Amino acid sequence: MRIGFGYDVHRLVAGRELWLGGVRIEHELGLLGHSDADVAIHALCDALLGAACLRDIGYHFPDTDPRYRGIDSRKLLYEVMRLLGEKGYRLGNCDITICAERPKINPHIPAMQRELAECMACTPDQVSIKATTTERLGFTGREQGIAAHAVALIF
Repeated sequence: MRIGFGYDVHRLVAGRELWLGGVRIEHELGLLGHSDADVAIHALCDALLGAACLRDIGYHFPDTDPRYRGIDSRKLLYEVMRLLGEKGYRLGNCDITICAERPKINPHIPAMQRELAECMACTPDQVSIKATTTERLGFTGREQGIAAHAVALIF
């Protein structure tokens, strides 16, 4: 068994869709990034890659590569799982924490679990997703961005 940790953050801006955990969430702001900027999936990808000692998401999907411009991050997660499979690994479970003041994340968690489970060919009960605020402290508290932390166990 191996464990990995991932972290990602993106700035909130007007004129972008908000994607978290593979789910589009209605909000007046979206996350800025080269891809769809889904911080939950990006943190998860880094956790999975780290557990397998396969470097990080930026190494495999650089933001300088036009192929990844605007890409749906679920496609990145599918590719990460393919890379893990090549090394003989599969998911045990993962745990993701999304840090945001708004919008409320809790109503979307079951859909996120289903989306991520489909990408990783596992069951939704192997995908834990939690949401928290930072009590209005820091950049997430000021609603300047959203952050996500993830851990993943592979074997």
